[in-house]
Order: sequence, then structure tokens, then C-alpha cells
Amino acid sequence: MSDDPELDVAAYRDRLISLKEELEAIAETGAEAARPVELDQAKVGRLSRMDAMRSQAMSIETERRRVAELGRIKTALTRIEEEEFGFCQSCGEAIAAPRLAIDPAALLCIDCANKAEDLAKPR
Repeated sequence: MSDDPELDVAAYRDRLISLKEELEAIAETGAEAARPVELDQAKVGRLSRMDAMRSQAMSIETERRRVAELGRIKTALTRIEEEEFGFCQSCGEAIAAPRLAIDPAALLCIDCANKAEDLAKPR
């Protein structure tokens, strides 16, 4: 774990667990919206089938993002258990406390995150 005295790992763990529980609770309520769209216009009510399909697509994408975020949180919790929390997975340097305060699931320091972003940009 990072030797940074500002890094309160227990507080980060608590925050990550809270975020994880919140996302899991939201996932339980969001499953209804991602169900297949009924073709029977009488069951859809005043909404058009296209509106229902658009809502379904948004719900599916929201669920995909929620699952991805849960994965990041679980990875961060594992890194805490393995005493690797607070270090960049790319360069091994300590991740700045202000960065972790904003995103406790961050895996990269700001420099490596910027490099990864630059590499992902289309040329």
C-alpha cells in the first residue's frame, strides 16, 4: 500500500463498499426496464414502440456501465486486500491522493491515464 500519510485506506475501503452496495441495489430495480419490448401496442399504452425500444436500449447501456463500474470497484477492493491499493498498475508509482479522492477505483496515475487516453484516440 502507498506510504502516503494522506491515504486513509480504511476510508477508501468503506467508500468503495458503499458504492458497490448502491450499484447492486440499483441493478435490482433496473432489470425491469431492460426486458424485451412488447409488440402489442395496447400493452405499451400511449408510448410508441420506438420510444419503448429507445428506453430499453438506454437501460441496457446503463446496466453495462453499472457492471463495468462494479468490476472496477471489486478490483480496487481486491487491491486493498492485497496491499497494492494506491499504486499505478502501469508504472508502479503512487497514485495521487486527490485522484483517489475523486475516483477511489482508479488503477492508473494521472500520467499513465493520459498516455492510455492518447493511445486510444483515433488517428
